[in-house]
Amino acid sequence: MDRIVITGGKPLRGEVRVSGAKNAALPILASTILGGGECVITNVPRVVDVVTMSKLLDLLGASVRTEGSQVAVSVERLRSTEAPYELVKTMRASVLVLGPLLARWGEATVSLPGGCAIGTRPVNLHLAGLARLGAELTLEHGYIRAKAGRLRGARICLDTPTVTGTENLMMAACLADGTTVIENAAKEPEVADLAAFLAKRGGRIAGAGSDVITVEGVQALHGADHEVIPDRIEAGTYLAAGAMTGGDICVEGCLPWHMEAVVMKLREAGAELVEGKESIRLKAPRRLRGVDVKTFAYPGFPTDMQAQMMALMCVAQGTSMITETVFESRFIHVPELRRMGADIKVEGNHAVVNGIEKMTGAPVMASDLRASAGLILAGLAAEGDTVISRVYHLDRGYERIEEKLGGLGAMIRRVKGGTGVAAAGRRA
Repeated sequence: MDRIVITGGKPLRGEVRVSGAKNAALPILASTILGGGECVITNVPRVVDVVTMSKLLDLLGASVRTEGSQVAVSVERLRSTEAPYELVKTMRASVLVLGPLLARWGEATVSLPGGCAIGTRPVNLHLAGLARLGAELTLEHGYIRAKAGRLRGARICLDTPTVTGTENLMMAACLADGTTVIENAAKEPEVADLAAFLAKRGGRIAGAGSDVITVEGVQALHGADHEVIPDRIEAGTYLAAGAMTGGDICVEGCLPWHMEAVVMKLREAGAELVEGKESIRLKAPRRLRGVDVKTFAYPGFPTDMQAQMMALMCVAQGTSMITETVFESRFIHVPELRRMGADIKVEGNHAVVNGIEKMTGAPVMASDLRASAGLILAGLAAEGDTVISRVYHLDRGYERIEEKLGGLGAMIRRVKGGTGVAAAGRRA
């Protein structure tokens, strides 16, 4: 397995451009199953989760052509309506094919999803919503089996605002008979981006980006072109990296209004940020001050930035309190940060971080996608060498991160499976 090796202690400087949002690209790709002609999607990040979704679409019978950051998909017919365990086990977002398969083809068999080990993240809200639309669902041998004639519009009130649940139900409702109202819907920009794509294809959707989404079902959709929104979590990760190394960086190709909670906390910690139309410039002092962070659903502080912010607080002045309200097992990275000298105490869903002057490099192990990013940030600010193993988690959601950080002056390299070094991105 690959490892990332970092020699820390160098302030980051320069410009870095973010890729398209993985969490927007995945539901958009899944929605092509609804059919209606070729869809050409641009600004698609080349990350492992996108490759997995493309393989799943191909397995189902779609025509998938990829050139760089462009993916063209056409689903005129399917040879299967089953998403097997072998693919689904590696990526939770594969459950997003459930709604489109059921709406377009009347049946679906989808393995219960896998992904990062950050909590149970059950799909019960997806299933309850699809049942309200008229689906018959059973759980057998680790698979969700669903059948329906044409789905019927209904009022669905979600117990909690689930992103993938909102997206699954919104896609299914596009081809349902009548009007569907989704209450307590997720408000994330990725949900709104999916709605914008579906609207280009003839879907009738109102309210995406708010907590009430209304979908009027249509008989069929058609093909369309679409550019995926920038990845706000990738952008936030680079901003945090610049901040905790006392750097001066400009993150290009992002949408600042998608990142208000992160920008606010970085300013509170003492960084200077200037927002452009599609960029954010950050300058940071040698050492920031500690701030309290509490994760919430959008537009609150994103849980996907919690590990990165914790790494930053490890070397800030004073004491910080980080409270995780979204996932119950998202402090798995704490023991690894402690290996680097961090002073962190966990009490339930609270982590108390006492900032220290400097962490020290150590061998550490990534447990999930965002924990990987947090450990990379810690390595950038630490004294000496940090070796991060199990970085396949990182490759699920960050495109060429070692190259991009290398372009900012980081001393970072990837070691390929213990057999050699890929020096791309390394700076002396």
